[in-house]
Amino acid sequence: MKKVLIANRGEIAVRIARACADYGVQSVAVYADADLDALHTRMADEAYGLDGHRPADTYLHIGKLLAIAARCGADAVHPGYGFLSENAGFARAVIGAGLAWIGPPPAAIEALGDKVQARTIALEVGAPLVAGTSGPVSNAQEVLAFAEQHGLPIIIKAAFGGGGRGMKIAWRMDEVADLYDSAVREAITAFGRGECFVEQFLDRPRHIEAQVIADTHGHVVVLGTRDCSLQRRNQKLVEEAPAPFLTDVQRERIHQSARDICTRAGYVSAGTVEFLLSPSGTISFLEVNTRLQVEHPVTEETSGIDLVVEQLRVADGLPLSITETPVPRGHAFEFRINAEDVGRGFLPTPGLVRVFEWPSGPGVRVDTGVLSGSTVPGTFDSLMAKLIVTGATRAQAMARARRALKEFRIEGVASVLPFHRAVMESPDFVGEDGFKVHTRWIETDFANTLSAAVRPEPLAHVALVRTAIEVDGRRMALGLPAELLRGLQAAAPVGEGAAAVSAAADAGAVLAPISGTLLAWMVEDGASVAAGDAIASMEAMKMEMHVTAHRAGRIRLKVAQGTPVASGHAIAEIVAD
Repeated sequence: MKKVLIANRGEIAVRIARACADYGVQSVAVYADADLDALHTRMADEAYGLDGHRPADTYLHIGKLLAIAARCGADAVHPGYGFLSENAGFARAVIGAGLAWIGPPPAAIEALGDKVQARTIALEVGAPLVAGTSGPVSNAQEVLAFAEQHGLPIIIKAAFGGGGRGMKIAWRMDEVADLYDSAVREAITAFGRGECFVEQFLDRPRHIEAQVIADTHGHVVVLGTRDCSLQRRNQKLVEEAPAPFLTDVQRERIHQSARDICTRAGYVSAGTVEFLLSPSGTISFLEVNTRLQVEHPVTEETSGIDLVVEQLRVADGLPLSITETPVPRGHAFEFRINAEDVGRGFLPTPGLVRVFEWPSGPGVRVDTGVLSGSTVPGTFDSLMAKLIVTGATRAQAMARARRALKEFRIEGVASVLPFHRAVMESPDFVGEDGFKVHTRWIETDFANTLSAAVRPEPLAHVALVRTAIEVDGRRMALGLPAELLRGLQAAAPVGEGAAAVSAAADAGAVLAPISGTLLAWMVEDGASVAAGDAIASMEAMKMEMHVTAHRAGRIRLKVAQGTPVASGHAIAEIVAD
């Protein structure tokens, strides 16, 4: 391969561009309107616009991506993680266009990316499993029937995709239907498909995963384990490698199951086999992520293997540079640096990053997609960067992590840094009296006394205004930020699609808790509501949340479904009876 199109954005696009440079091939970035000046567009050798701002119109638009690949002369595509990375149709389209696909074969994506089929393969090779539906469910009634047969809690999961999107845990029968509908909506938004299946949910389990890399020469190698138990809303926040506090028998069971599953599926390239570990020591296969993981750097640091370069080697038909599981060299932590307000329940906070100063020193690595002056758009997820800290031992890595987290400085948007600093002082995580963190630890055990951050300034509408111009006799397309043009006009028009609303001063105003899109109203205009009723659902940074009524009365809707709104703006009014 000579030139790689990176079908992604943010820190992973930067990471891939750097790997391409190390491997000696050119890289091509793509960008949505909001990412016009993003770091990944500067790091790649070339960058092309996708003409849009929604995921469906940009990073999920296969036609546009392939057209850019043809236009720039790319001969390979790396999908990164998320978006189309686990879409077999995209993989086939790339291969059909004569390009190299830097990932697993489409058949393996279908077999393992479909979590129902993955369960079947896991059963065939003898991996342990909890009870689950034999295929995707068709409606909420089927989910209720499963819960009645197997008991609660249950987990509703998107059959296609990963990263915690389209995943809901039901603890009560009366919430099953709403959670199923929410999981389907999230799955469609994140992956373009809404099929979901159901499993029994193990209460208070650890999340353990095995990193696999495989080539076209028959080598399937497990590079080690990771613990990714520290999550909120099924999104990982802190990962470490190797997974601590496992017995040799448990570690070997996980390694062997991961190898067997990937071998049976004919797997190639990087992938992750995930498991749950119950408090009693029971291991249960969870799923396979048929792509590069966000947390791959901790395995890189402890194995000495550059996973992205290894993917490039495999796509070029070369054998793996390692054929056996390496002995871990030390211990590593990864902290996801998200633009979220911990003091407000991890609410996303898109906006302008005024200051972004990362730490350095022994054992510290930062993979970032932003710099000081960058914008974090509300259209995509909240990950700004990843802090990876390595030490000879877990204790040394923790000491270095505390130092690095203290050095990290971010201003302009809220971040999860206060949470990370608190976790590194928590006895449950430090593990001197036993490792007590589990996948719902944040919701059930973490005493969140952290202060809310100062709300960021509302994010300006970032659509580009496109026009045709002539340069040296050649017609070219020019795109300029709408805000720039408005500043040059005496009268500025209202931004396309933006809600022209202002926060109402009276006590009846229902204010948007986050900057995002109003997905759906759960009540009719003029309906009577009670305090605490769910009245709307909003989505920001691929995260869905409910808006509740703050008082009883009759509601008057002010914003249409599908409208972007800024945090603190009035979306409705409740008139007291």
